[in-house]
Amino acid sequence: MESYFELKKNNTTVKTEVLAGLTSFLATAYIIVVNPSILSQAGMPFSGVLTATVLVSFFSSVMMGLYARNPILVAPGMGLNAFFTFSAVLGMGITWQVALGAVFWSGIIFLLLSLFNVRTLIVKAIPRPLRYAIAAGIGLFITLIGFANAGFLVANPATIIGIGALSPAVLTFLGGLLLMAILITRNVTGAILLGIVLTTLAAYPLGRWWATEVDPVITWQGLVSAPDFSLILQLDLVNSLQFSIFPVIFAFVFTDLFDSLSTFVGLAEAANLTDEHGEPRNVKRSLATDAVATTLAGLVGSSPGTAYIESAVGIEAGGRTGLTAVVGGLLFLPFLFLAPLLSMIPAIATAPALVLVGAFMVRPVVKINWLKMEEAIPAFLAMVLIPFTYSISQGIIWGFLSWAALKVATGKGRSMSPTLWVIVGFCVLALVMQSY
Repeated sequence: MESYFELKKNNTTVKTEVLAGLTSFLATAYIIVVNPSILSQAGMPFSGVLTATVLVSFFSSVMMGLYARNPILVAPGMGLNAFFTFSAVLGMGITWQVALGAVFWSGIIFLLLSLFNVRTLIVKAIPRPLRYAIAAGIGLFITLIGFANAGFLVANPATIIGIGALSPAVLTFLGGLLLMAILITRNVTGAILLGIVLTTLAAYPLGRWWATEVDPVITWQGLVSAPDFSLILQLDLVNSLQFSIFPVIFAFVFTDLFDSLSTFVGLAEAANLTDEHGEPRNVKRSLATDAVATTLAGLVGSSPGTAYIESAVGIEAGGRTGLTAVVGGLLFLPFLFLAPLLSMIPAIATAPALVLVGAFMVRPVVKINWLKMEEAIPAFLAMVLIPFTYSISQGIIWGFLSWAALKVATGKGRSMSPTLWVIVGFCVLALVMQSY
């Protein structure tokens, strides 16, 4: 173990790595509940998605530790699960089986891009302001979903959207949101997961005092059960290759690629996990692991897997090697058998997590030069159109198209690389396909 993970070289110990793995797990464990709560809205069984979430998180995190030897956990990504449910399935009207097929093919493409280093061309081609704006837009989208799931925001014929009634359920959500915000502000380990548990306990009496407030009413369903493997190999590989599904695959690849790269770069810079050239350590293997996670997700029944920025808390606790990721990955396994317990958690308990995850994701907007209008306007459009259109892909498409239009209009069209023009072409193609 010492020689494989190079513990002495990284100035760490087995004890430190184990504690760091536990810390990272507590920071990411909320996905075990939140991912099924989102994907179940696409018509998928909660227990099946929970099993898939655990399998993806376990195998991918352990692979990250053993193969890439980085202290980074991998699990189904926030934003990607929202796109899966609300843009692909509910927005475009495709079945969740076809959406799982799109996840699988996006993983294969991502893997090829990583293995053949094509990712370098793509990364250099995408303007940084658009990257930051898309990340922020996805954060706003997730926040909107959280408020809607809690009933805090509702449809209003007069104003399109409005505030819901301050019912006992909504007040419970607001209490959970405040509690979770306080825990996060005070740097409590596992703050999001702890907030979900405490809000669930607070919501339990609602089903008895106000039976219409929580649907379904929270009832004890038992502690453990056998894993639900019903979603394994349920993907539709053939129909997911239809021309009309290409925008979905493209959006999965694009979002997963840049989410992963930004995570690797950010964590490497924060913890000095760099190679002799100053690049993120073992980035090619890390990206390959991320791609395998997405491919595996399609096979077992989940939205794409991605590297988790929450791994930073484990790194801050001293984690420096792949042993941290192996420990964190192993800790997911017991939750294969806790589906009855976790399925009791209502939407008003996971909604605060969605709202606050959005707060984390809007941070990159400070890196955008808002005084350089030919870049600020496309970034702004990409950011706001994601929540306003309820579609991540629409924000991406119009962000790129407006970027190209303004660059050409200001005589700077030649500054755009051929790769970026290819991406713009795909955006135009996506819009054409939507009209048929």
